[in-house]
Amino acid sequence: MTMMLQIEQIATVVGGHTTVVDDYQGGVESVIRLDDRFPLETLQGLDAFSHLTVLWYFHKASPADVQLHARSPRGDTRWPATGTFVHRNHRRPNQLATSYPRLLKVVGRDLVVTDLDAVDGTPVYDIAPYFEQMGPRGQVYQPAWPREMLEPNYWAAAARTL
Repeated sequence: MTMMLQIEQIATVVGGHTTVVDDYQGGVESVIRLDDRFPLETLQGLDAFSHLTVLWYFHKASPADVQLHARSPRGDTRWPATGTFVHRNHRRPNQLATSYPRLLKVVGRDLVVTDLDAVDGTPVYDIAPYFEQMGPRGQVYQPAWPREMLEPNYWAAAARTL
């Protein structure tokens, strides 16, 4: 049984990256601007957190981009072909993404962040503080290819800003 879910955009990404890239999108400041329909008090206390959990939509993608088959990450055959739900890109069925940007400050309805891998104009559907205790529990493991693909420089620029 398929259930349809209707959700409304609550904010928009302003500034930051302007080009969609299937790679490092950190090291740049952008703003998550909360819609005017939400009172300012909905953000009260958020500035006490270092990171956010942000749910957003790949608005520059199209349904034709969805790929429901195994493929090598970034088309690089050095890495094994893996299924659609093993990838973290716009080729997924609902074209949704979750990011964990660093919150630099809150100015009115503007959340100034860095290391948000969404581009200017991106619709945002949910914002929450990142709770360390809600992160993964127990040992985290993965195959070698994500580390090879994302290191050594994926978050290097961000690490220099800490």
